[in-house]
Amino acid sequence: MHLFAIASLKNRALIALVTVVVALFGVISMGGLRQELMPSVQFPTIAIVTSYPGASPEVVNEDVSAPIEAALRGVPSLERTTATSSTNSSVVLAEFTYGIDLASTEQKVERAVSRIAAVLPEGVEPQVMSGSLDDFPVIQIAVTPADGSDAEETAALVERIAIPELGDIDGVREAQLVGARGDRIAITPNAETLAANGLSATAISDALQQNGILIPAGTVTEGDRTLAVQAGATIESVDEVAALPLVWGPEGYMQPVAPVAPDAGAAAGAGDPALQDPAAAAAAAAAAGQAAAQAPTMAPAPRTPLTIGDVADVRLEANPVTGISRVDGKPAITIAVTKLGTANTVEVSHQVSDALPELQKALGGATLTVVFDQAPYIEQSIHTLTIEGMLGLVFAILVILVFLLSVRATLVTAISIPTSVLMTFIGLNFAGYTLNILTLGALTIAIGRVVDDSIVVIENIKRHLAPGVDKATTIVTAVREVAGAITASTLTTVAVFLPMAFVAGMVGELFRPFALTITLALAASLIVSLTIVPVLAYWFLRPDRVKTVAAGDGSDGRAEPAPAVHGEERVTALQRSYLPVIAWTLRRPVVTMLIAVVALGATVAAAPLMKTNFIGADGQNSIGLTQTLAPGTSLDAQLAQAEKVESVLADVDGVETVQVTIGGSGGMSAFAGGSSDGAVSYSITTDPDADQVALQQQIRDAVDGLSDAGEFTLGQGGGSGFSSSIAVEITAPDQDTLAEASDAIVAAMKDQPTLMEVESNLGTSRPYLAITVNREAAAEVGLSEAAVSGLVAQRMQPSRIGQIVLDNSSVGVYLTDSAVPADRDAVAAIEIPSVVGPQRLDAIATVEVADGPVSITTVAGARSATVSALPVGDDLTAAGAEVTAALASVDLPDGATAGIGGVMADQEEAFGQLGLALLAAILIVYIIMVATFKSLLQPLLLLVSVPFAATGAIALQILTGTPLGVPSLIGVLMLVGIVVTNAIVLVDLVNQLRERGVPLREAVTLGSARRLRPILMTALATILALVPMGLGLSGQGGFISQPLAIVVIGGLLSSTVLTLVVLPTLYFLVEGARERGAARRTERREARLDARDDRRAAKQAATAAAAASATAVSAANGVTEAHATEADATEAETAADAVRAEDAATAEAEAVDTAEAPPARPAISGDTPVAAPREWADLTGDRQDPAPEVEAAPETEPTNNPEEDAR
Repeated sequence: MHLFAIASLKNRALIALVTVVVALFGVISMGGLRQELMPSVQFPTIAIVTSYPGASPEVVNEDVSAPIEAALRGVPSLERTTATSSTNSSVVLAEFTYGIDLASTEQKVERAVSRIAAVLPEGVEPQVMSGSLDDFPVIQIAVTPADGSDAEETAALVERIAIPELGDIDGVREAQLVGARGDRIAITPNAETLAANGLSATAISDALQQNGILIPAGTVTEGDRTLAVQAGATIESVDEVAALPLVWGPEGYMQPVAPVAPDAGAAAGAGDPALQDPAAAAAAAAAAGQAAAQAPTMAPAPRTPLTIGDVADVRLEANPVTGISRVDGKPAITIAVTKLGTANTVEVSHQVSDALPELQKALGGATLTVVFDQAPYIEQSIHTLTIEGMLGLVFAILVILVFLLSVRATLVTAISIPTSVLMTFIGLNFAGYTLNILTLGALTIAIGRVVDDSIVVIENIKRHLAPGVDKATTIVTAVREVAGAITASTLTTVAVFLPMAFVAGMVGELFRPFALTITLALAASLIVSLTIVPVLAYWFLRPDRVKTVAAGDGSDGRAEPAPAVHGEERVTALQRSYLPVIAWTLRRPVVTMLIAVVALGATVAAAPLMKTNFIGADGQNSIGLTQTLAPGTSLDAQLAQAEKVESVLADVDGVETVQVTIGGSGGMSAFAGGSSDGAVSYSITTDPDADQVALQQQIRDAVDGLSDAGEFTLGQGGGSGFSSSIAVEITAPDQDTLAEASDAIVAAMKDQPTLMEVESNLGTSRPYLAITVNREAAAEVGLSEAAVSGLVAQRMQPSRIGQIVLDNSSVGVYLTDSAVPADRDAVAAIEIPSVVGPQRLDAIATVEVADGPVSITTVAGARSATVSALPVGDDLTAAGAEVTAALASVDLPDGATAGIGGVMADQEEAFGQLGLALLAAILIVYIIMVATFKSLLQPLLLLVSVPFAATGAIALQILTGTPLGVPSLIGVLMLVGIVVTNAIVLVDLVNQLRERGVPLREAVTLGSARRLRPILMTALATILALVPMGLGLSGQGGFISQPLAIVVIGGLLSSTVLTLVVLPTLYFLVEGARERGAARRTERREARLDARDDRRAAKQAATAAAAASATAVSAANGVTEAHATEADATEAETAADAVRAEDAATAEAEAVDTAEAPPARPAISGDTPVAAPREWADLTGDRQDPAPEVEAAPETEPTNNPEEDAR
């Protein structure tokens, strides 16, 4: 890697130019990044929303929700479906696996739903929609009519002027008017006029459907031009609707009406086939035909056609009131503006805000009030995070200045850090990421780690520079020493984020950009430290006139005090205070380890005191309040209650705007299960500088003081999409069992002190008017149950028969009744046409008030209910434990089951996946360290720093009251790479000292002392860079970065102590045991060698004696000389074989001992002997008297025996 430094120094001008260009592109990229609150995340959830007017929850569930749920089961990647059937509407939520192609899946869902269109009731059209964080409104504007102005006229102006203007702004996807009633064309037939002319209401709908149609009819050529032929004309006004001619009988004759028998007249009045069964329709047609045959022939009717206006009242009117919208106590409508996925949230908001003054003038004095805006919060969050990052940068630079005492080295570092950050912006721009609180928080946190690489290179270069030495050569040498180490340390830190790529769900989608941002920042810092920093050092750094010398080699890449030189090293004041500590721990290693284990055990024991959450509230100045009234409460009654709440909220300090929505639902509310009957929603905009938590409590206290105002639920507003609600999901085979189980669980949870706002979505029963047709009585008058029900529905609610375009707006055309029944008696008095004459409804059916469910919820087709609660404070663990205890105490009815879901399920899934990611990160770091140290044991010693880092993180979280959540676990993941890096620094130097022959105790002492400064520099630089963020000085944008910073600060504090105190002691214990074992094996090997030599000498002496004896016998007896010589040879050969066998056995034993002993550490070329300074020995108490001189052994004369000479 040092080759980058060589190339950079050879091309200094080019490097300077590239640096300027990179910085310029970085600034441009930073300005071009889209600004958002959160990363754009697509929820893998698709909603199918269906309107079924007039249908009860039971009917909606059976006719709409159940078929749609069944149709969705074949869609790939479907995890589960949840259907909510309410009066008039159905919402089916289909949840899919994260990471799917949402657009493709949405198309598959649309095809699945379209295949069952024939099964659904007539006129029912499901709408399929998907959602993401981009679907939350960027800005919402309330429009309040001027005094004396009509609300509907104002709404029409907004629709005609404001909506198109806002929709044309760059980046705006849709500007939607919410709360406006809109217009419709109502046609009320005159029954007597229709009957007198032999017509039915069907003729009106036929006239509308057969006119106003554009039909392409081909082309014609006139001269040099070809003209398209288009037949028909559109209907463009109410008068044209009234002027449409009605359909006449065959050959222009009107059907006879007066002479027809009563049976035929009744049949004509009820002759709509959609309202009768086929048998009844056939009977009516036969009766009408027979009567016509018996009647006298009439004269041809005049051909002047009747129009719709002749037989009905045609008028333009406002749609019925189904919802009410108010802002600050006045009726209002709301404009919700959403942006394109590629648009900049802040820019879109600013453009919309800039257009409001002109729009207000165009709207005739109407007041436009911004009730929700993401831009100020995003800008404030980014601004404060930027300030915190700059403060961290300043603190980190001050650390460098204090330790290095060099302004020039500090300036080089100050230049290199922003360059790394700007390079990160370039990477984010190319990756298509946005500037949000996660990516910016990651950059702020990475500043501390980016400083580390710059410190290492600058300190090592500064230490090597000396007068009279070639500057370029010295810089290359210094960079060569550290290049491998900073590369390895960067890889270690980056590697811990690799498992984040496999974390699924919302957590993975949110924090993947966070991990990539830190990875880009660290990679940029590595590039800068190996290319730009050497050039800056060449230009700006100068050698010190007086240097503090040191005996380290500086070959591992961390800040080392000084190059290896001859002479003693001066002890610094910092080392003077540290050396007695390390000496004490090395003399009492067992005591030191016991203290560390006790501290670790105490922290583990204190872990249950730590609070937990999921992600936490985002702190936006928007609060949501829901008021739940009795089901069936009328709009007027809800409005009266809302006015009381508005009055109370207006008196709360810090409340700026109160927006009220009564009834109605749409848009993103579908993803929350749709609207709730009898619910009033309040969107409260607060002072952004106020304490949002305290303000929420004030609002809760204020509304709780109201009497007979229903129940209130307070929640966080805004658009982050995070919920803190604990949910208990209940399933049961029927509605009664479900209600019993829900009531029991609600009662048990309300008794828990850590829970508040406990409620069930099952709710209480809703009263409704039940009409039960007497089938026998209806059959006697020629009617079926379906016919009676259809006729009642026709009288009770208008029937949509078409739509036209008026002033560029689509307007529905409805067929209404002249006298809609207003109460139960009026409904009972409805006259139903039959073959025997009109019949009162109560003559053929019972009309009575009954109780039914407010809504029906099913999960995968099974009846379901959800009991939700909010934890008191921010301790999700305590609240979850009490929910579990409450469930255990409830005796559920047969067939009912209950399980914990909501935020508890989200937390459990996230913690499980991040736990696996943490284990994978530790394994990756271990593999990297094994490759670095070429050992399986020493990396395990370094991994001991991980649990001790968790010790500090847990302790600081408990002290600050910070809950353990997903951001905290991301911080723990980041700690794994950081703390192991510092441990590598120390152990690597100790290994190098031992390779040079330094004894173990002295190597540990020297290595620890010489690594004291760089370890403290990098740790303090990182800690101080995170202090502003950890303190949460801004109070905004830190709901993710603040707990993460607290975890890293606490972990670094404890791991630094571990690295400097506990790790050397542990290393001394383990390596000392290995050395003692190796020494014992060496002693055994030497003993075996000595015994072998003794045996060999004895055998040689015995052989010599035998030879001498044989020679004597041979001399005495010449006859036997030949035999003696042969015996001598044989005996000598036998002795030689014995010696060879013994040598082989000894060699085998030595091989075994050598394999068991630690490998010999080769000497490094150019190394000089390293000795501890006398002052260090004084501080550690390890001074030893010099060994007495030993008199040299006298030289011996060589013998004639080579083996003896060798010994």
